[in-house]
Amino acid sequence: MPGIDECLIEVMRLPGARGAAVVDWTSGLALGTIGESPNGDHEATAAETAEVARMAAEQPVFAPAGASAGPPVPAVEDVIVTTAPGYHILRFVETAFDSSVFLHLWLDRAEGNLALARMRLGEIAERLVLA
Repeated sequence: MPGIDECLIEVMRLPGARGAAVVDWTSGLALGTIGESPNGDHEATAAETAEVARMAAEQPVFAPAGASAGPPVPAVEDVIVTTAPGYHILRFVETAFDSSVFLHLWLDRAEGNLALARMRLGEIAERLVLA
């Protein structure tokens, strides 16, 4: 099973991939990065995308029916933000422990395929091993 670096390399093989990161959405820290960053700073991008992920993950409207109170477990699979030049896909990673990690893919709009990228990112997230 691949670790962070192997998963990021695989993500960058997607058509139109500009950059990617594995981010802890509670702290905003990048656990790994590859490629370009939309604002030129991977750490700032990680912190900014973590805010979006946290807002989506912690909203009761997205909680599964009958969910109990306690630490937030993202019912959200992914968040997609569309901009004129590209897409940002935030894919939550499920783990055996209390996970707060997501994969962030920055995808070029002209060269990328959003549907394919979303499917492949889901497959990669399922295989990601966090040690």
